[in-house]
Amino acid sequence: MRAVVQRVRWAEVEVDGRIVGRIEQGALVLLGVHQSDTESQARWLAQKFAHLRIFEDEAGKLNRSVLEIGGAMLVVSNFTLYGDCRKGRRPSFAESAPYEQGETLYRQFCEYLRAEGVPVQTGVYGASMQVRLQNDGPVTLIVETPPVDAEGHC
Repeated sequence: MRAVVQRVRWAEVEVDGRIVGRIEQGALVLLGVHQSDTESQARWLAQKFAHLRIFEDEAGKLNRSVLEIGGAMLVVSNFTLYGDCRKGRRPSFAESAPYEQGETLYRQFCEYLRAEGVPVQTGVYGASMQVRLQNDGPVTLIVETPPVDAEGHC
């Protein structure tokens, strides 16, 4: 899995003119699923994001997680994160997961985040969405899951 996480003051996602997900302080996660990704990687990434220290403490250091600040996460599917632009002028999305697999792992990721105690809002998987946000910092990171081992663990 590949994700772009942005610390936000607020974020919302709209589908067909209707707001389907909105958060106040927290993080916006754009999530791409690779064709070789597994449930183990969805769990790993959710645990990573629930405890990722991207929020400032009293000294201005990035020492607090979304859980520690009482924030939330807005998770938006984004298969284009696996777009390969190395050849030609049109991105290839051959590495992106097929629709059903991608949707399943996207939902599992969100459920694992909730199991960690993070309030989660979502977009609509596979829909054309408009995302609005107010960056905070800005703090923006790209995170990729490690490969799984022979037993299927990260």
